[in-house]
Amino acid sequence: MTYHEQNRENYLETLKAFLRIPSISTLPEHKDDVRRAAEFAANELRNAGLDNVELIEGKGNPLVYGEWLGAKRKPTLLFYGHYDVQPAEPLEEWKSPPFEPEVRDGNIYARGACDDKGQVLILIKAVEGWLKTVGKLPCNVKFLLEGEEEVGGEHIESYVQSKPPRLKADAAVISDTEMFAPDLPTICVGLRGIVYTELHVQGADHDLHSGVYGGVAPNPIQAIAEILTALKNREGHIMIPGFYDRVQPPSEKEKEAWSRLPFDVEEYRKKEIGSRDLTGESGYTVFERTWARPTLEVHGIRGGFTGEGAKTVIPARAVAKISMRLVADQRPEEAFEQFKAAVAKACPLGVTAEVKLIHGARPSLVNPDNRFVHAAAEALQQVFGKKTVYIRSGGSIPIVGVFERSLGIPSVLMGFGLPDDNLHAPNEKFNLSNFYRGIEAVSQFLEIVGR
Repeated sequence: MTYHEQNRENYLETLKAFLRIPSISTLPEHKDDVRRAAEFAANELRNAGLDNVELIEGKGNPLVYGEWLGAKRKPTLLFYGHYDVQPAEPLEEWKSPPFEPEVRDGNIYARGACDDKGQVLILIKAVEGWLKTVGKLPCNVKFLLEGEEEVGGEHIESYVQSKPPRLKADAAVISDTEMFAPDLPTICVGLRGIVYTELHVQGADHDLHSGVYGGVAPNPIQAIAEILTALKNREGHIMIPGFYDRVQPPSEKEKEAWSRLPFDVEEYRKKEIGSRDLTGESGYTVFERTWARPTLEVHGIRGGFTGEGAKTVIPARAVAKISMRLVADQRPEEAFEQFKAAVAKACPLGVTAEVKLIHGARPSLVNPDNRFVHAAAEALQQVFGKKTVYIRSGGSIPIVGVFERSLGIPSVLMGFGLPDDNLHAPNEKFNLSNFYRGIEAVSQFLEIVGR
């Protein structure tokens, strides 16, 4: 029996303890919890046998660093993950409390189970297995964990951009993505970027009675609706001038590979989406729409009266949260300026519209033809018993682009989540078989890299 097999129960209890910490980075009242999670991760690195473990303080939540550099003339891997999590609301939709982890049907349910605490522990425990049994690693490793991934990652971005010598590495390794399907080893080679904004619309200088002033007073909520319909049409096509100019379509070879993935559109619609129909741009496949085309989505509109009963008020102001997902070769700064100009042009009479940038990140495409990606594919195939497939993701991991631009290194995106893990939603889960096999796969990956 291997070290990892002997310690499965210990691994599970460690994961549960990590998940009990409500490290919600977007809510200021959880700042102490976020720090507790950072300290927990640092202790796990120390217990695994890593050296020079510390919290790197700065503006924002602390970074967690640790290293093992005893493999002379061997490559160095920079392991990345995040210990912060999304808010858990709506709480009433959880079958078990979000910060009281519960195992059901081979899955562990809790906020952060898959995104990203479970996957962070995969990396740590893979390293621990080598150091506790062999006493050394086949290659050098450095860990850099952050606590602001869910709110833009400003601290880690500024730190990496300063190019500290301690971050010098040959490749980054990130487990914050998903497998395409159960038991199908997967490497992600493309991520969309993001521009997240708030649209603030002001009408009158105070709320007004709709009976007395309806018909002459501007309505900011109505104005937001008009602006939104000017930005994207019913067919899902974004109407912002110049927005698609830089979009690079996937190659025919890549699209052909996507067509061979085990995928049923109707099953996807029913089980993953849960809607009557799929929407979006006609003429594009689901994979193209979710992986290779930009989007514009509304996440919430706030304004006016939303309580029980009736209140006939015309609100003075309203706010909408709007994001755009970007694809190669789009640039967040340029897309934001295009968005602002389109909002200004669409702004109706009687109101003012102000756009605020919350955060942005560039899209990224990783060249799969490098030795570190090949090593990951080999390790995954050894553990899962199937040939590794390559996909893109519709999500964003901003640090990938930062590593590429500031450190000049590629990122290996070997994730172990599943499409139905309910990331950012109630009843988030992580398949425990994938948790344990992920540890084995990363352990194998270290050996292959060190050859």
